[in-house]
Amino acid sequence: MSAAVECAGLAATRGGATVLDGIDLLVRPGEWVAMVGPNGAGKTTLLHALAGLVPVTAGTLAVGGLDPAHASRRAMSRVVALMPQRPVVPDGVTVTELVRLGRTPHVSRFGTESAHDRAVADGLLERLDLTRLAHRPVNALSGGELQRVGLARALAQEPQVLLLDEPTSALDIGHQQQVLDLVEGMRVADGLTVVAAMHDLTLAAQYARRLVLLDGGRVVTEGTPREVLRAETIGRVYGARVEVLDRPGGLAVLPVRGLPGADGLGTPDRPEA
Repeated sequence: MSAAVECAGLAATRGGATVLDGIDLLVRPGEWVAMVGPNGAGKTTLLHALAGLVPVTAGTLAVGGLDPAHASRRAMSRVVALMPQRPVVPDGVTVTELVRLGRTPHVSRFGTESAHDRAVADGLLERLDLTRLAHRPVNALSGGELQRVGLARALAQEPQVLLLDEPTSALDIGHQQQVLDLVEGMRVADGLTVVAAMHDLTLAAQYARRLVLLDGGRVVTEGTPREVLRAETIGRVYGARVEVLDRPGGLAVLPVRGLPGADGLGTPDRPEA
């Protein structure tokens, strides 16, 4: 397989509005590509299109050699797994039960989970620091705990392509590193392909080998973190003042406070009336 993900001229609509327009993307097996861009840029819709959850209105798309529009859900689930930003949580399901549901594509239609299926799920609970929560109802978890359970369920599918939608948004800094290091380790060891929508530009620069900057449903630019994360580009697309620092572990993007009252971006302190 020469490409894990490939699309050309991809377009998609939601509610009658065009959300993606003319997206060209090539992700090679074992690559980590981060989708970055402001809110409403189309990052989540693009991930959902790759997972076959949003119909494509124009262009071509293949994920793991399959066309989501024509492949069965079971076939797609063996190839691609999506960790959504807000997982749908069934009532009364425990953490262990939800993670084991990730093994469903590998269980025969009338079969039951095997010892291997249970071992895969239990191993992920341990690696994501979830063992102590194994028997807790999922709807009793905090946002950060639920995010890690969602990742465990996606990884339990043992996909070729892992789609992550803001995988660290609800996590503290320690668990952010733990989760991203785990995904990176699996990418290196198992050849896992990762496509992630990421708000944190510093984390995106440190973990992804390539960035795709989206705005208004279109690709603004793509390339290495150094090629994409330029202060002037970020300022133009995000409307933000930033400084981009070159650190040993990768680029760091830091916000810069504007001068009070300068260009309407701040207001001098005034005494209360």
